Amino acid sequence: YKRRLWGEAMTSVFSLEVALALRRKAAQMASAAAAAAAGMGCYSQTSWALRRLGAGGGALASAATRRRNCSVAAAVFDNQNREYVIVGGGNAAGYAARTFVEHGMADGRLCIVSKEAVPPYERPALTKGYLFPPEKKPARLPGFHTCVGSGGQRQTAEWYKENGIEVLYEDPVEAFDGKTQTLKTSSGKILKYGSLIISTGCAAARLPEKIGGDLPGVHYIRDVADADSLVSSLGKAKKIVVIGGGYIGMEVAAAACGWNLDTTIIFPEDHIMPRLFTPSLAKKYEELYEQNGVKFVKGALIDKLDAGSDGRVSSAILKDGSVVEADTVIVGIGAKPSVSPFEAVGVNIEVGGIEVDSMFRTSIPSIFAIGDVAAFPLKMYDRIARVEHVDHARKSAQHCIETLLTSQAKA
Repeated sequence: YKRRLWGEAMTSVFSLEVALALRRKAAQMASAAAAAAAGMGCYSQTSWALRRLGAGGGALASAATRRRNCSVAAAVFDNQNREYVIVGGGNAAGYAARTFVEHGMADGRLCIVSKEAVPPYERPALTKGYLFPPEKKPARLPGFHTCVGSGGQRQTAEWYKENGIEVLYEDPVEAFDGKTQTLKTSSGKILKYGSLIISTGCAAARLPEKIGGDLPGVHYIRDVADADSLVSSLGKAKKIVVIGGGYIGMEVAAAACGWNLDTTIIFPEDHIMPRLFTPSLAKKYEELYEQNGVKFVKGALIDKLDAGSDGRVSSAILKDGSVVEADTVIVGIGAKPSVSPFEAVGVNIEVGGIEVDSMFRTSIPSIFAIGDVAAFPLKMYDRIARVEHVDHARKSAQHCIETLLTSQAKA
């Protein structure tokens, strides 16, 4: 039984009990946001917005129509003007693009500006199947582009072209002017938008450089490039240290066992997953990990990461003076919302992120924020929340785009 349970943990780390707990938590927050939207029911696939705007059947366009869309898009995108611009290339961006397409509002109208080199993908795979050793058939693109995580179509680069969507790869937005409704990318490209959807997500929280946070062999995971770098290190590693006992730490540690590596998890709390697990549930998982060779150092703080003679990380030194040897370190200590360069739109100081209303609209009517970066109201609890979860990224994207298109249709 324990071997079988570990096999399940290697696939996604968490048991059905935990998955259901996550689903309930995400559903509670999503329902609260939807309830705040005056009963519009925009999270529902049969919502009024979807029925009204979906008549065109954008997702069912014929091949000939898609080819026409590409031609239209090419002509429209020759100038600076874009009707809709999504900034960011993560989960939420991919699901937002799908919603535009479903309503026939993407061709020649939509542009996605991304810092990544590939189209949006299901980011959770990076700390799960992507880290498997070669013999276990690791996940690789294009296998997990959005929207396969929810049973939808795989949106490859060709899908975006066929639907007339312009995607600017490896060209993040560096400057923003809300008055003139313009964006400037790192390449110097100027874009003028009608409606702007900010989907910049989060960046991995990092250890300070002065304590070794940037040493060679120290890894943070947020995108495919990060995961590729870690996989390369895992193939050569003997001893790894995982800093953090949350989602990232536990998933990476499970994957490391597949490489038969000496693995130690270090975290400051009394047990793993303290925001989700009860002590008794945490104990069961800790025992499961220990049976597979993982060691825990609980209630510990990192003093610094030390380097060996080759300049690479060689050990983690704790505040109590203890030393844990490692040739590879993975840091999973949380994430910070990527609000730059949109700070002027309005950042919530309590939870971070760009503050929005129940329709994911910012203080500026033409600007929206979705996914991890959005700080939205939970009316039933009378507070602002920000959710870092793939389910929220998907649903907030759909909710935002449907309400945006509905309001424009009514105008």
